[in-house]
Amino acid sequence: MAHRYLSVFQWFIFLLINSIPLPIVIGDIFQLSPEEVSSLMQRIFFVVGISSFLQGWLGHRLPIIEGPAGLWVSVFIILAEVAAQQGEGTKETLQILEGGLIIAAILLFILGLTRNVHRILTLFTPLVTGSFLFILALQLGGVFLEGMMGLQGDPLRPDYSVTILSIAVFFLIIIVSNKGKGWVKNYAVLIGIISGWSVYALLGKTSASSLSTDSLIQLPEVFAWGPPQFNIGMTITAVLLTFILISNMIAAIVAVKEVVPESQVKEEQVFNRSSWAGGISHFLSSLFSTIGVVPLSVSAGFIRLTKQTGIRPFLVASLMLTGLSVIPEFVHFLALLPQPIASAALLASFVQMIGIAFQSILKEELDQRRLTILGITLLIGIGVMFLPSSVFQGLPSILRYVLSNGLIVGVIIVILMEQLWKAKDRKEGL
Repeated sequence: MAHRYLSVFQWFIFLLINSIPLPIVIGDIFQLSPEEVSSLMQRIFFVVGISSFLQGWLGHRLPIIEGPAGLWVSVFIILAEVAAQQGEGTKETLQILEGGLIIAAILLFILGLTRNVHRILTLFTPLVTGSFLFILALQLGGVFLEGMMGLQGDPLRPDYSVTILSIAVFFLIIIVSNKGKGWVKNYAVLIGIISGWSVYALLGKTSASSLSTDSLIQLPEVFAWGPPQFNIGMTITAVLLTFILISNMIAAIVAVKEVVPESQVKEEQVFNRSSWAGGISHFLSSLFSTIGVVPLSVSAGFIRLTKQTGIRPFLVASLMLTGLSVIPEFVHFLALLPQPIASAALLASFVQMIGIAFQSILKEELDQRRLTILGITLLIGIGVMFLPSSVFQGLPSILRYVLSNGLIVGVIIVILMEQLWKAKDRKEGL
């Protein structure tokens, strides 16, 4: 019984640490007040909990956590920059983003309900999936490594005591997950977070929350940013983004199926169910004014790290997050979870995801054709990450979003080369 409770608690913590950092990032970009950031965090917890339960119960039916999509965060950041350059208000920009989420929701729901997701499955070969996971791990790995350093001041400088503690937590999770015995090995992430947070508090780094509320229960606000708005630019961006989100969904499902016992259900049905459930999740993201949530591939790394393959503890943890999200004091307390410790735990999970990416790539023989495609994909996709943002400033917002995101550039390249090169080979073989 204690083992079951610990499993639920560990899933609950993992849901949290994947949901906390990005509201803080968005709050900083759009200059939201501490109260608005706390409210955004509550709404994200609420949507993440419902969406994770919906996917685990009716969608893909796998223990894959939902979380704020890095792709949507990129759109938020770029539109915030465009609004600042054009002197527009942030409120109107956020309402346009609500409209984009609704468009993506409709497309995902229709594709899943009409069972048309399988029509694009041929695009997602093992090389495409593996490349996606590899670039995603590298892209977010930099974000988490930066978070582990506890940057502060102007100019930004690392807090070396926090950095050392975060590195220690990272290696503690890796060591326990590989060398631990019995149940200890399965709770490496939980042990790392509790240990790290305790030492963090002993160092005097944790500060008390200054936020307060008069109510014990507070339901999340509907359309907190105002009613959604629609325009052509956001519509086109949302359509393009939907197909990249589908690649994200497929990569997450394939990655988790690598580490979870085989299901008898056809893969085609799993993808279709996950798509329409993802449509509902995106609608909820718009309704409650949050970042769009998607299945997170890092779940595979977490499962491999902890050996938590059961669906029931995952579903209970999702419902627990939804229920506790309506308690303001609980949300304020969670906002105190140190970002460096959370980042260290996430980085440890991404170590496993790198391995899953290589396994996917090596499912097929790496002949000269595949090696060339992989090399071009990684060189250009990763290379884009190192380009200064000023390179893309003169481009239209749609192109700016696509070309400035190394993950999207890499996925587009690998899909195009896989399809075009195969077509040429067939033609020569006739």
